[in-house]
Amino acid sequence: MTRTAKIGVQLHPQHCTMDQLRTAWMRADEMRLDSIWTWDHFYPLYGDDSGPHFEGMSLLAAMAATTTHAQLGLMVTCNSYRNPELLADMYRTIDQISGGRVYLGIGSGWFEKDYTEYGYDFGSAIGRLNQLANDLPRLKARLARLNPAPTGSLPILIGGSGEKVTLRIVAEQADAWNTFGPPENFAKKNAILDDWCAKLGRDPSEVERTVCVGIEDVDRFDAYVEAGATHLIMMHGTLMSGGEFDFAAVERLAEWAGD
Repeated sequence: MTRTAKIGVQLHPQHCTMDQLRTAWMRADEMRLDSIWTWDHFYPLYGDDSGPHFEGMSLLAAMAATTTHAQLGLMVTCNSYRNPELLADMYRTIDQISGGRVYLGIGSGWFEKDYTEYGYDFGSAIGRLNQLANDLPRLKARLARLNPAPTGSLPILIGGSGEKVTLRIVAEQADAWNTFGPPENFAKKNAILDDWCAKLGRDPSEVERTVCVGIEDVDRFDAYVEAGATHLIMMHGTLMSGGEFDFAAVERLAEWAGD
């Protein structure tokens, strides 16, 4: 059966051990999912905010070294945490480790505790968005100068749904875009991105449309495709009593896709 969309999983690196995370990403790769993701935060986003948590770029490098099939990424890197030249070099290196399977996922940042605890200036939402728009050309320029170059195409994926600024930046500078459901929300934002592409003279088919879906969406995968999604990513952070990530919803997604 031919897939109607690419499929993936985002593994939440919180309230678990490194062994549990490693087992989960290896299982996802063995399932032949198209993509495996984690996130770029310093503290848990839900549950006990002082609980166990792991840093994203280090995890991405570990996944790159121990998987063989899936594309890999952070959903998404916070632009504020590393300057664009360093970020370009880190991603180039991780892409080399993976053999060319990495997305460069990036966003303007939003989780205030990360900023305050690690000494970054939180500023304003529009200020962080403007910084992202200004930093992306620097990041791309550094990527073009690095020796050796990335092994793969290292597509730039921007996460966000702001209609006036974020989606314009996506249309101007991104190879892929991510937002959340439900399908009705995705359809609305997808249409606005198409409008921005038209205004800027960008072919909308050049921007891959990815969406993060939850366990509540297991019966709505078709609706996301009808809304314009081409890549569905199941968000996962639940551990079963035995200490392993619960892959039931991921398996439902794989069954739907024809695996």
